[in-house]
Amino acid sequence: MPPRSIGEEFTKGLWHENPIFRQLLGMCPTLAVTNAVINGIAMGLATTFVLIFSSIVVSSIKKLIPNQVRIASYIVVIATFVTMADRFLAAFFPLISKDLGPYVPLIVVNCIILGRQEAFSSKNSVGRSFIDALGMSAGFILALLILSSIREILGAGTFLGHQVLGSWFEPWVIMILPPGAFITLGILIALTFVIEHKIKQRR
Repeated sequence: MPPRSIGEEFTKGLWHENPIFRQLLGMCPTLAVTNAVINGIAMGLATTFVLIFSSIVVSSIKKLIPNQVRIASYIVVIATFVTMADRFLAAFFPLISKDLGPYVPLIVVNCIILGRQEAFSSKNSVGRSFIDALGMSAGFILALLILSSIREILGAGTFLGHQVLGSWFEPWVIMILPPGAFITLGILIALTFVIEHKIKQRR
């Protein structure tokens, strides 16, 4: 198989290899923090920061890391950037940091980030690793934005805290609770498979 173009390397994370809807990675923060759009965006941006910079560093030093300790080395690199993101949120956005709770520190063990280091950054150039991380991050943020938008609008009648549905609307409280996260995510994953099936039928 010929190597992907730069454009294909980026767009794969948006659809064909979307970390949430296609690979089912990073489920813990996805289900936990998407009861509000602002939380989903904050988690997505924090994960993006960690994924991009850890991918650049790992790709840069891959030849210096002994094979026996590569996973431990990746975790140290990832943990460094996670700490930076966590402290930044705590210092400048304390309310969001409080809402996200332990899920920002848990980015360290997020399968999306560790998986990209092992599967891609450790085997490719810095440039391609950056594009890969950017695409995967965009796909992750897109998934969180869709999921959190549906849950906040139906669960509270608001979007980013602003009322978008009138007084006639009775909020579906279940949507901002854990069962609502599972139901919404399940429907969205099923929808992506239906769309993919339709696309393949037309080819």
